[in-house]
Amino acid sequence: MACASLLAVAHSTSADQRPPNFIVIFCDNLGYGDIEPFGSTLHRTPNLNRMAKEGKKFTHFCVTAGVCTPSRASLLTGCYSQRVQMNLNPRDHHVLRPISPYGLHPDEETIAEALKGNGYTTACIGKWHLGDQDGFLPTDQGFDYFYGIPYSDDMTERTWNRDGSQWPPLPLVENKTVIEAPTDRDLLTWRTTQKALNWIKENREEPFFLYFPQTMPGSTVAPFASPEFKGKSRNGPWGDSIEEIDWSTGEILDLVRELGIAERTFIIWTSDNGAPIKPDLEDFSRGSNRPLHGRGYTTAEGAFRVPTIMWWPGNIPAGTECHELATTMDLFPTFMGWIGGNLSNRKRDGHDIRLLIEGDDKSPYEAFYYYYSDQLQAVRSGPWKLFLPLGSFVRHPHFKNGTTHTPPLLFNVYEDIGSTQNLAEENPDIVARLTALAELIRRDLGDRNAPGRGVRPIGQVENPVPLLKE
Repeated sequence: MACASLLAVAHSTSADQRPPNFIVIFCDNLGYGDIEPFGSTLHRTPNLNRMAKEGKKFTHFCVTAGVCTPSRASLLTGCYSQRVQMNLNPRDHHVLRPISPYGLHPDEETIAEALKGNGYTTACIGKWHLGDQDGFLPTDQGFDYFYGIPYSDDMTERTWNRDGSQWPPLPLVENKTVIEAPTDRDLLTWRTTQKALNWIKENREEPFFLYFPQTMPGSTVAPFASPEFKGKSRNGPWGDSIEEIDWSTGEILDLVRELGIAERTFIIWTSDNGAPIKPDLEDFSRGSNRPLHGRGYTTAEGAFRVPTIMWWPGNIPAGTECHELATTMDLFPTFMGWIGGNLSNRKRDGHDIRLLIEGDDKSPYEAFYYYYSDQLQAVRSGPWKLFLPLGSFVRHPHFKNGTTHTPPLLFNVYEDIGSTQNLAEENPDIVARLTALAELIRRDLGDRNAPGRGVRPIGQVENPVPLLKE
C-alpha cells in the first residue's frame, strides 16, 4: 500500500513538501441545530463561529446511520456499515455493547491503516465504539495511539438484561490498558482535549492523522462537563457539554496556528448522528436538529444530516458554504487523493470530494441510501428523498410503530427543509426512478432478510472478556 515517492516527501526536510495533516473531530449525538453556525440561539459556540468564518460549512453532509457504531464504521472504512456488517448483530442489535464478541473485522482497511502505510503517525483520542475486544481496539485498526473510552459513556456498570451479562465500570483506556474505572465522565472532554493537544505537539514534525471522536454530548439524558463549564450554559447539561466542545475545538485551532502548521492541516468538525431530542420539540434538553425533520436514531434528515465545518487556511475558501450532498464515507478516498496514496481494490462507497471542498463542484452521488439497521427505508438523489413503501418496520420517522403498508413519501429536501410536503403523487416519474435505485442497492447490500452480494463479514471472537483495571 505504501507509496515510495510519498514516503520520500513525508520525510523531506522541506515543510512545503509535506502532505497535509488530518484532524477529524467527530461529536457524539450532537444535532444539526445545536451550534451557532447552524442556527442555534441557545448554545454559545464562538470558536465554531470562527471556524465557519475561516472555512466552509457543509449543509448537506450526511452520516450513514442514525446511531453510533454503524456511523463510525462508515467514517473509518469509507463504506456503508451494511457492507462491513457493522449495522446489526444478534447479540447487540445495531449498537455494540460492552463485552461484545463482535467488532470491525481486522481485515477491513481503515483510514488510519491506509495513512499509516503512507508515512503518517496516527492516533484515536475519545470514544471508539467499534469493538472492545483484543483485535478490535484502535491500536489493532491502524492507530499508533489510543486514549479514551471503548464505547458510549452511558454504558456503565450494570447487568444487561438481554443476556444477563455483567458490564464492567466504564473504563478509560490508554492503548490497551485500563487506567481508570469507572472513569470520571465530567472530565472526559477536558482530559481527551489535553491528550490531543499534547499529541499534536509531539508529532508536529511529521504528517499526522488525529481522529478525535468526542465523548459528548453523549448518550446519557444529562451529559457531562468539567467544573469550568458545568451549569454555565443556558441549556442545562446538554448546553454545558456543547460549549465545552466548542472550547476544545478552539484550543486545537489555536494550537495548529501557534505551531505554524495551520496551512498544512485539514480539520473537519462534524457529528456521528443527529441529536436524540425529546418528543416535545420545544424541549432542547437533548439537543436540536432544527430546521430538519426528526430525531436521531431514525432515518430522518435530522438523524442523518449533521452540522459540518471544514477548515484549512490557504486551501479552503474562507466563509463559504457547500449545499451539495457529501458524506463521512468520502473522507477516506479524499484523504488518499490529497496525498497521492493508492487505495486497495476493496469496494468502497465513498467518493473523492476534493473539488467540493476546495472549490465549487456537483455532488458525486447519483443515489444515497438510508438504512435503519438492516432495513432500507429511504433513498436520496439530488434534492429528492423517497421513503419507500414498507410492509412493516421497527422505527420510522414519519409513522407510528404498528403501522403497516406505508405509502411512499417524496420530499424535496432543498425546498422543503422540514420534510413537510409529500410530493409522491405529483411526481410518479421521480418515485419510479428512486425506486429503481433502491433495487440496485438491495442486490448489493441487502434489505431485511434478503442478504446482499457485496457484504463482507463482521469480526467475531469466541470468548469475549471485559476491559478491567488490573
